[in-house]
Amino acid sequence: MKHDGIERFTRMLRRTRGTPQGPIALVLVEDAVELDSTLRHHLDLGFSRVVAVIPDDLPRPGFEAPRLDVLRAETRGPQSGLDIVNAVIAAAAPGQWLFYGYNAEYLFFPFGEDRGIADLCAFVAEERRDTVPCVTVDLYATDLRAHPDGVSRKGAHLDRIGYAARDRFDARGRALDRQQEIHGGLRWRLEEHIPEARRQILRIALFRAASGLRLGPDHRFNREEYNTLQGPWHRSPMAATMSFRTAKALRRNPATREAIEGFDWPGSVRFEWRSRQLLDLGLIEPGQWF
Repeated sequence: MKHDGIERFTRMLRRTRGTPQGPIALVLVEDAVELDSTLRHHLDLGFSRVVAVIPDDLPRPGFEAPRLDVLRAETRGPQSGLDIVNAVIAAAAPGQWLFYGYNAEYLFFPFGEDRGIADLCAFVAEERRDTVPCVTVDLYATDLRAHPDGVSRKGAHLDRIGYAARDRFDARGRALDRQQEIHGGLRWRLEEHIPEARRQILRIALFRAASGLRLGPDHRFNREEYNTLQGPWHRSPMAATMSFRTAKALRRNPATREAIEGFDWPGSVRFEWRSRQLLDLGLIEPGQWF
């Protein structure tokens, strides 16, 4: 299905509020890199609808599917992606599960090879949680001569070490309950090339729509409970957004392209494209979901 503009898409969402829907994925497309693989990955996870939000000057996906929608809208302005996500939140039925990410990003969650996204969302809802926190794990090619844009699915690597969490604090310096910042990956190792506001890698990317809910430019919501990593009673599931986005940006920028010789280091490991590896590395966790 094709939608010309965010207004038409949100009108459709409002019309179908009374129709039960499974989780919906929004893929904000910034360029053509790995577009088809991103969409297929999220279709394979079982999203009821995968919406590719594509600017007019970029090509359509190279395939069609019954659960794939194409929404023509600008995504590359400073607020464009944020505005799209907030418009969808406002139009969706309260309780609707939503995921947002970008092309060349791939959602992984515990046991994702054997369980679908609807299974994860149902479990989290039973635990009276409305969010699944997602760590944005940087992926990168190690052979930049062969892959000058920093992207290689077959040769994808990630950092197996070097991640750290620290408490978040309010304006009075008090620690916020169950809220943390997470740092690591390329944005930690190459922080001198990354604006400070973009170094934090926690994104609440999978969540339930709610009346009045809004996402801010720091990837946090205007409801504090939505920004928590765990429930108040025990640990909760966490997922990961495996992302080439930082590698792409560092290779696209002429200054960082010249300054950075490569992304690999002794802490690099090849990505196996399976959730078990991320569980073993401690980058995702099942909570009480066994």
